[in-house]
Amino acid sequence: MKFTMFGAGGTGGVLGGYLALAGHDVTLIARGRHLAALQKDGLTIESAHRGTLHIKNVKAQTAESYAETPDVLFVCCKYYGLSDAVAFAKRAASPDTLIIPILNVFGTGEVMQKDLPGLTVLDGCIYIFGSIKAPGVLEQAQKILRVIFGFRPDEDKRLEEKAKALEKLLQEADIRGHYSLDIRRDALTKFGFVSPMGAAGLYHGVTSEAFGQDGAVRDTYLGLIREVEAVGKAMGVVFEKDLVETGVAFIDAFEPGLKTSMQRDVEKGGASEFDGLVNRMVALGDRYGVPVPLYKKISEWGRARGIQ
Repeated sequence: MKFTMFGAGGTGGVLGGYLALAGHDVTLIARGRHLAALQKDGLTIESAHRGTLHIKNVKAQTAESYAETPDVLFVCCKYYGLSDAVAFAKRAASPDTLIIPILNVFGTGEVMQKDLPGLTVLDGCIYIFGSIKAPGVLEQAQKILRVIFGFRPDEDKRLEEKAKALEKLLQEADIRGHYSLDIRRDALTKFGFVSPMGAAGLYHGVTSEAFGQDGAVRDTYLGLIREVEAVGKAMGVVFEKDLVETGVAFIDAFEPGLKTSMQRDVEKGGASEFDGLVNRMVALGDRYGVPVPLYKKISEWGRARGIQ
């Protein structure tokens, strides 16, 4: 299959790099110094479990210069870049392209689909700890690399066979790919970890080791998970596992010193996914009549500080 990754950072770059290593036609959409380094020297991934990987057969272009049509378009930008991804998909995708957003924000596929009639936009999520270490160099701090994607209940499944074939292809590329028959459940399960961790970590100003200790940070984290779970149940989502137990298991497995991408973005003083990871839960709570006092508290705290 021909792949295009809209976003070449710690998510799209690592995922695209693994696919290129497996021999697939992969194009990374990037810009600036990162793009220049990718075009000059190729992609380097410093992996915690596979060592340093140098990938020469991956292409890198700007969104404006891309002139192909991919079989699969993975949308790997931040939530605040979604309008650019939609504009790119309108130009580059065909009716036979699988468009799979794997952002941190729950329901991104449904948001994109409204602006992309006639195209197939799935919902998806990814489990990964990756970041840009230097231009052209990505760091994958932990082994986890899991991609889940699927059709929403009311979505046209015309490309279902291609989606099922993608699952096998990802697994062959050392990626834990999974075609989900209940993507709302699976995406909200992931959101029920990443959103509370990002919100609590930002609010308390801490890194991953603080979540494993009894106290205010852990209490906030677990409380936020319970609010996500309550909203999900009001939406009719039936979870396979208890979200609190799942969230605790993830935290206990992390190395110390880790920060979420939202924390790193806020520290840089730029745009972040605060609206998608925090304010969206407040909106969902209001829509389904579920109290989310911790999310409202952090939302108001962020608004007072001008966090975007």
